[in-house]
Amino acid sequence: MRASPTTAFLFVALNVVRALSIIALLLVFSSSVVVLVDDIEAVNQFVNGATNTTSFNSGNADYIPNSTVPNQSAGVFWAVLNRLLIIAQTFTLVLSEIGWPAAFFDRFFPVLGRDFGVGALGVIQCLIGASVLSHHVTMFPLVTTFLLFSVGCLNILVGLMFREKVKERRNILGWRERRKDVLPTVAPGGFTSREKSIACTSPVPSNSASSRPGMGFGRQAEKAAEMKGFLLTTPVASLPRHHGVEQNGALPYVTYLADGVPVTPSLYYQQHPCSSL
Repeated sequence: MRASPTTAFLFVALNVVRALSIIALLLVFSSSVVVLVDDIEAVNQFVNGATNTTSFNSGNADYIPNSTVPNQSAGVFWAVLNRLLIIAQTFTLVLSEIGWPAAFFDRFFPVLGRDFGVGALGVIQCLIGASVLSHHVTMFPLVTTFLLFSVGCLNILVGLMFREKVKERRNILGWRERRKDVLPTVAPGGFTSREKSIACTSPVPSNSASSRPGMGFGRQAEKAAEMKGFLLTTPVASLPRHHGVEQNGALPYVTYLADGVPVTPSLYYQQHPCSSL
């Protein structure tokens, strides 16, 4: 089984958006650290009197010179807290995009977990971008934050299109989970594993549709497999190799005695689903 071209294209496109999101978050993380260090150095120079404080003391300056710290009560505290929150948020969003630890996000931050899409992630990225771009910053934070805001808008669009299925579609190891339910496991005699267990434990055979998992091997099963991103290819026709072919070319006819009556293997398993050869 192989994935259809549409599924493969969506997988690549969604992972490209995912990679851009991680790169933008890492760049904003780095730029926030740089701005935080520059602000602390500018405040220290201002406190030590290394910069001109005349305009600042008269109230004509909105920011401490060479920094993003506002000229207001506890401005240094709020500026530093803002940068620390942005650093913590970007780090958390990077872990969410990587998908580790998934159980932690599913329990404490469900909107960033596996059961939700990337719309909430895009909203948070846009909020971070708007928070940084609303202040005067240097070129490096300006470019990286604008990139993050653009990726956030893209994530909102992707979240609206695919909703909660987006993380399943872009999961690199998701094929391991999808291949488990494509076709049922069939035991000898034409019974699935669940049907055989039911027949062995219940004296009355169950023929209801709800007791039959999967869709068998017909056209409906093939359609269900294609909906999950698989294509069923027809194998090359070939004759089976039998070591016990008679001289006239007929295949050997193996019988099993059930209560003294010779029967074919398929009929034997239909009558005795709990037995084994």
